[in-house]
Amino acid sequence: MPTIQDITLYRLKVPLFKAYNTKLGAITELDSIVAEAHDTEGRTGIGEATVIPGYTHESADGAWAFVKDHAERMIGKDTAWAKKSLDPHRKHDPHAASVLQVACEMIEDNPILKAPQKETPVPILAPVNSKDLAEIPGEIEELIGLGFRTLKIKVGWDVDTDLERVALIQERNRGRAQLRLDANQGFSREDGKRFAAALAKDSMQLFEQPCKADDWESNAAVAAVSSVPVMMDESIYGFEDIERAGKIKGCGFVKLKIGKMTSVDLLKRGLERIGELGMTAVLGNGAATDIGCWIEACVGRVAIKNAGEMHGYLKNRIQFLRDPLPFKDGAIVLKAGYQAALDHKQLERHATARERYSRISRAAE
Repeated sequence: MPTIQDITLYRLKVPLFKAYNTKLGAITELDSIVAEAHDTEGRTGIGEATVIPGYTHESADGAWAFVKDHAERMIGKDTAWAKKSLDPHRKHDPHAASVLQVACEMIEDNPILKAPQKETPVPILAPVNSKDLAEIPGEIEELIGLGFRTLKIKVGWDVDTDLERVALIQERNRGRAQLRLDANQGFSREDGKRFAAALAKDSMQLFEQPCKADDWESNAAVAAVSSVPVMMDESIYGFEDIERAGKIKGCGFVKLKIGKMTSVDLLKRGLERIGELGMTAVLGNGAATDIGCWIEACVGRVAIKNAGEMHGYLKNRIQFLRDPLPFKDGAIVLKAGYQAALDHKQLERHATARERYSRISRAAE
């Protein structure tokens, strides 16, 4: 197995083009962590995670402390040992664990992360971000013009106002794109039921995470009366949660992300298990750097057949891959022979903290 020679960690401040409005708050910048690891044969692995307050029990500071601690321990160990050392932490610190796990998988030449033999588009969705009714028609036309055929609408603020905005989007969309709604845990049980029961089915694919992540009973109550299938997201942290979602009447979709499943292999297996349970798998993180979006696009290429949600990099002012991740006609384009490598100048320019651990520095001590 490959032996880890060094690991460099970056904590990054990543500004967005404009605020991304969610029930969890308006996001104006990302607090992201990137790892770059090398083995003794010169192979490189990279990983990334972005912790969003309110989306997960993890914190950005806690994730940074975690990766520093575990990266130092991994120096001089083989990748099998490194991955096994993360096993006890996958439930409680999944985003942090994924940073180092994926870097190890890439060093090991995991086939999921290999470039396709021919150029492959991976369709993604786009958010209808505006809450201003006057701006929405123009935003929809712009997104449709860019090739997006799935649009996402954030809800969870006020039932009547949300329904009005959704109805306008349905009217202006005219069936051209599928629509996904996402409450980000914003509704109470009763408001979620009232909202879900009132939804018109026109172009509506799903309604995501109506109630609090740990309130499975309320989410199930909403799913039971919803006119469109419910999708579980924030509630899902692994295979046990996938199985639990499969028992909910009206739950037709489950969404996974690399930051929750921690590993490209586990992520692929989780997506497959969702299908085995009769539900539809959705993949992707709308708040990530281009590194995380590339990782999820690699998994999406082999594991999903609908629009991925790994669109986060299109919102960001800064990109960190040396060879930019292409976008065309509503899709991430995975180029034949593509090699993901970091733009170190951009990393250094936007790093708020940086740590490096290596066998050489240890020997010098």
